[in-house]
Amino acid sequence: MMRLRSRSCLRWCMTTMHQVRRTNGLSERTERHSQGFCKFRPRILIDVSRIDMTTTILGFNLSMPIMIAPTAMQKMAHPEGEYATARAASAAGTIMTLSSWATSSVEEVASTGPGIRFFQLYVYKDRNVVAQLVRRAERAGFKAIALTVDTPRLGRREADIKNRFTLPPFLTLKNFEGLDLGKMDKADDSGLASYVAGQIDRSLSWKDVKWLQTITTMPILVKGVMTAEDTRLAIQAGAAGIIVSNHGARQLDYVPATISALEEVVKAAQGRLPVFLDGGVRRGTDVFKALALGASGVFIGRPVVFSLAAEGEAGVRKVLQMLRDEFELTMALSGCTSLKEITRNHIVTPAEQNRLLPRL
Repeated sequence: MMRLRSRSCLRWCMTTMHQVRRTNGLSERTERHSQGFCKFRPRILIDVSRIDMTTTILGFNLSMPIMIAPTAMQKMAHPEGEYATARAASAAGTIMTLSSWATSSVEEVASTGPGIRFFQLYVYKDRNVVAQLVRRAERAGFKAIALTVDTPRLGRREADIKNRFTLPPFLTLKNFEGLDLGKMDKADDSGLASYVAGQIDRSLSWKDVKWLQTITTMPILVKGVMTAEDTRLAIQAGAAGIIVSNHGARQLDYVPATISALEEVVKAAQGRLPVFLDGGVRRGTDVFKALALGASGVFIGRPVVFSLAAEGEAGVRKVLQMLRDEFELTMALSGCTSLKEITRNHIVTPAEQNRLLPRL
């Protein structure tokens, strides 16, 4: 791993990797369990000499249905942070989603060159700040808003509390630089938790989804939906898409893995808007499972941050290529030559497996 710029950055990287293994909460069971969630039903004797992984997301042509999820404070992982991720996504022909809490601003990321980029939005108590940020993202060429709706309060992140997590002094939340919003200062527990408690609007509701549509022409994806009930409300509120997400299993313990919740959301959507999976994707096989369950694409978070910490832009390029290659191989071995050929018949869920077991 490359030398990180400070002990704070090294501690962040090691803590984050430790969380994935030890699981602060139940992320191993609720986030990464997706790897064994479904079994494949491959089809044979199909010409798979040519595989087409291209897709269209909200009218934008992508090389594959694998996109980059918003992850905050990427310069804690690597000095180039969001710059490197943006360049890697553009080179791969896919979408990067920039976090509100990025260590690079929307304008700085736009300056890295052409690319299809979404902007993840937290709604602050000061709605003027929110409106200003949305308009800046639109002027910078961002194409959609991913509205995070599962964080009226920050979940109990015990590793952050133990380490008294805060940004190192040489980094800032660039999108809010120069605004009188207070800083993420050191605290007795988690500096991030204290910042969220002071800034994020706990009154956020469905009417705010409609309000956002009055201040921007960008389509709005609702990120954090896990149920059929909220899917129907998202449709009524005019959402352009849904991102099934449990926030990396760091908000509420005992929520299901996102892939376990995916089919419920897809069925409730009834094809009226695209549904995406965020979380738990570690292999190309996971991408295939998500599409077989009805997702239009997937977003990856931790694999990007870990590869960024290890090798910067080259690392992010590498992880995107690895997932692409694994997904292509899975398609070929399942007898699918295009995304539209991936169907529900290609997988069996645990419940279906149990029904197929012989009775003793």
